[in-house]
Amino acid sequence: MINVIPSDSRSSFDRGWLRGNHSFSFGEYQDPENTAFGPMRVANDDVIAPGRGFGAHPHSDMEIVSIVLNGKLRHEDNLGNVAVTSFGGIQRMSAGTGMIHTEHNASDTEEVRILQLWFMPYTKGLEPSYETTSFDPDALAGALVPVVSPEGGARVASIHQDMTIYLGRLAKGQTLTYEQAEDRRMYIFAIEGKLGLNGEYQLNEGDTARVEQTTSMNLDVSEDAFYMLIDLP
Repeated sequence: MINVIPSDSRSSFDRGWLRGNHSFSFGEYQDPENTAFGPMRVANDDVIAPGRGFGAHPHSDMEIVSIVLNGKLRHEDNLGNVAVTSFGGIQRMSAGTGMIHTEHNASDTEEVRILQLWFMPYTKGLEPSYETTSFDPDALAGALVPVVSPEGGARVASIHQDMTIYLGRLAKGQTLTYEQAEDRRMYIFAIEGKLGLNGEYQLNEGDTARVEQTTSMNLDVSEDAFYMLIDLP
């Protein structure tokens, strides 16, 4: 089952210093029929104005992944972590028993665009932790590159949930097939371009698909595309 959700059905907002789209209930946007997909709770596509950001605020019992699409994102938390991440970098925060952090655009001249993804951990009460990792942007060509997984790795952030986040790019005419075990889900987001799914559906830029009861997914493109695929329980 493939449920395509058009970009214009997301909850959009513009506060001047912050604009973006929420794919699940978040903040002022509340829809009891759209609160989660498996352990996935939040998928925000945010653009932060130069020199602006989120002041100190708390989180607990949540795995939070920030993927920087362009610009520079600065993170600081009460554990003493300070990091500035640009495209090719991943920030992962396990809030566990509680963390306080800030997120700001590290540039005074350029916007920063981030995908912020929240997931329920496999257990509550974990020790809070934070890490940054980097992937090779050139490796995305014609591939699905894991950037977050339970095992982690030299270029893969670790996460306390049975799930993997992949990024990839396909050039016009290329295809790729992803296989997953039964009784799992896929969440697919067309970041740029257009992405075909199993020869039946198409994601335009900004569209997402929530996939269940489908173990094989064939991706094809009629124009160059940049995409994210998340394998979820």
